[in-house]
Amino acid sequence: MLNIHNISFRIDGKPLFEGASASIPTGHKVGIVGRNGTGKTSLFKLIKGEWQLDGGKIEVPAHFRIGGVEQEAPASDLSLVETVLLADEERTALLAEADTATEPERIADIYQRLADIESHSAEARASTILSGLGFDAEAQSRPCHEFSGGWRMRVALGAVLFSQPDLLLLDEPTNYLDLEGAVWLEQFLAKYRNTSLIISHDKELLNRSVTGILHLRDQQLAYYTGSYDQFDAERRAKLEQQLSMKRKQDNQRAHIQSFVDRFRAKASKARQAQSRLKQLEKMQPIAALSENAVPEFHFPTPTELRPPLITIDKGQVGYDGKAILSRLDLRLDSDDRIALLGANGEGKSTLSKLLADRLPLMEGAQFKSGKLRVGFFAQHQLDELDEEESAFTHLMRLRPDESESKVRARLGGAGFGADIVDMPAKRLSGGQKARLLMLIATMDAPHILILDEPTNHLDIESREALVMALNEYSGAVILVSHDTHLVETVADRLWLVKDGRVTDFDDDMDAYKKLILSNRNKKGERKKDKGQKKTAPQPEQDNAAAPPKKVNLVHVQKSAQKLELELKKAGLQKDQIEAIMAEPDFYAKSTGEQIAEKTNALADITKTIQQIEEEWLSLQTLIEANS
Repeated sequence: MLNIHNISFRIDGKPLFEGASASIPTGHKVGIVGRNGTGKTSLFKLIKGEWQLDGGKIEVPAHFRIGGVEQEAPASDLSLVETVLLADEERTALLAEADTATEPERIADIYQRLADIESHSAEARASTILSGLGFDAEAQSRPCHEFSGGWRMRVALGAVLFSQPDLLLLDEPTNYLDLEGAVWLEQFLAKYRNTSLIISHDKELLNRSVTGILHLRDQQLAYYTGSYDQFDAERRAKLEQQLSMKRKQDNQRAHIQSFVDRFRAKASKARQAQSRLKQLEKMQPIAALSENAVPEFHFPTPTELRPPLITIDKGQVGYDGKAILSRLDLRLDSDDRIALLGANGEGKSTLSKLLADRLPLMEGAQFKSGKLRVGFFAQHQLDELDEEESAFTHLMRLRPDESESKVRARLGGAGFGADIVDMPAKRLSGGQKARLLMLIATMDAPHILILDEPTNHLDIESREALVMALNEYSGAVILVSHDTHLVETVADRLWLVKDGRVTDFDDDMDAYKKLILSNRNKKGERKKDKGQKKTAPQPEQDNAAAPPKKVNLVHVQKSAQKLELELKKAGLQKDQIEAIMAEPDFYAKSTGEQIAEKTNALADITKTIQQIEEEWLSLQTLIEANS
């Protein structure tokens, strides 16, 4: 068990933890949530012993190996597979010793231990992890230094996952990933056997992959069992209860104060007035636990343009004469809300740059309205900020003709208060830098807003603020995001970027995730078959492992149809429960027992839906394989 007992810690004089405590049971997978700046990453550094506590103690079992993704991504001449394999330090040391050992007893011990840790399958396991993170077989054999920093961070993530530490610490792991990689990571973490702490603002991951939530707030730690949605429901119930208690106490204080004010001067009532005054002084105030509101996003309204905003006919785009996307026939109107789907490397960023007028067409025809303005936000722009300049200086350089007060007003509206507006960019958090870039991208009131992974570094509340702003924005939106919640709540059209083409995807995000998993299962089966041919298994093993040559497709299809009906029914039940819990007065009128009952019912039906989906997916894979 990981025990955090009464810890206190300050950084630059600011208290992050004051008498905070929590216990994480061994084997639990815990999501760590809290506003940006509450100390989530600092807690990791304290657990690892990189920083020293001001008070209290953190007890990690002595035998625990702690693993996390380092900030510096590997950039060596070793291949990706070799880099990941080296993360298993015990295996590496044993193999090195095996080359030099001479004593028969020690040699036997070495090879017995290698067998115990399944060293023979290590390369296959490393390859599977890298594949899940988006590296094909050719990429896995290339040296690390050939990849960009973002891709090398994926290698670093793959290495720590492969090493299977007793305590796994992951800080916003989906920030390095596309949607395909995020879906794979959700499944990997859900099956991970050891204790893991995951800092994340990704609701999908927190609902599908963890068994508890550790909430950082007001220098304290609070542990909740269950998924993020369960935590959120319980937290809201507590907030409602605390707010109700505070209202009652405020009314009581006002009543007592009124009595004191009325009768303090009357001799006949003086004693009673003094008594009530003492009662008022002894009354401990109840703090209102309502969360501090995050700054809103404000996107100015663009001028109206006649449709369409952009059309592309038989277009082709790429780099250095090499086409990445071809046969593009696209139209974009001001009311479009489009999310781009597809694995990294398929061309989503290329298409975004084309629409943002940062790449020219190689072939084909393109029309754009003459007065069209496009706002472009991409994560790599964080690295383009001048680290020594403040948010105010950045904006003044872009708006030299505006008054200082107007520039400061712009920044204030974007959440840059007096305490940070003149702070060098290197001291801003990732979320604050993202807000600055969002302001720069939108201050000219663009007709099209192109957002490439806009929610990286934003906490959950800021993500909700972004959703609200995008839904109120009157221009067109193009999204590239692994944040399923953002896509589902903002986009009403999906474009699939795959195999050099851009096509409409006429289903929803759940269907796309199933497609991802189905394709990955097929690849896994092909890889498995290839591996079996290489190892030439014994006939009886081969027969036992091989699937039957024929299946009753009619029976399988009927089973799949039955599951679809069950899934629809379960979905309706989930919708009903969520509708009840979303009613404004649900938490005020319900008892704690009733709230717990609904919360547990929601968790149960969510788990049932996941099980049905997994069973349905297995049947679909079987149907496709035998069609």
